[in-house]
Amino acid sequence: MKIVLENKGIKTDTFYIPPFVLYEGEMILVNLLSYINFQEKLKVIKDIFCGKTKHENVIVHEKILFMEHFQESFFRYHFYPTTVGEYLKKNADLNNQFARKIYEFEGVTKKTKVKNLPFKENKLLHVYAALSKSKKIAFDLMGVGAEVTEMKFKMIHDIVENGGSAILIDCYDDMKDRCTKYLEVQFLK
Repeated sequence: MKIVLENKGIKTDTFYIPPFVLYEGEMILVNLLSYINFQEKLKVIKDIFCGKTKHENVIVHEKILFMEHFQESFFRYHFYPTTVGEYLKKNADLNNQFARKIYEFEGVTKKTKVKNLPFKENKLLHVYAALSKSKKIAFDLMGVGAEVTEMKFKMIHDIVENGGSAILIDCYDDMKDRCTKYLEVQFLK
């Protein structure tokens, strides 16, 4: 098995992530244990795991893509909303089958405005775009609802079983038994 990421332990001022190695075909759940300051912790962790921020104890052997949540500026949202076609052109590999999966939903076309997509389709658009670009994914499940959580997790799990790798960053352990490895952040303060 190929090594995707090696972590010899990440220590910040407030928390510590124990050592682990992520191989192809594995999904690791990193449990932050609390939604308190979740976004700040998530940013630090995802930037390290995706190689954006260098850390002396982390070696990224293969690029990992973080599955970002879509946000649009106030002006763009109200006056010139992004369409599905524009979003995919900017954020997806259009030659990959995942980039076209959003069009399987009734009524979704290239000209559909992202803001007008139903909740489920809106959240899945971002999943499809990320999976079209990489089989090495870091992601969270914040704010996606139970139905989308299950769909998103299953899609990523299938990618992992077919040679991909994933790091789930969450605050709960309910996916613990469905992941290859599980670790909890240790708080220092």
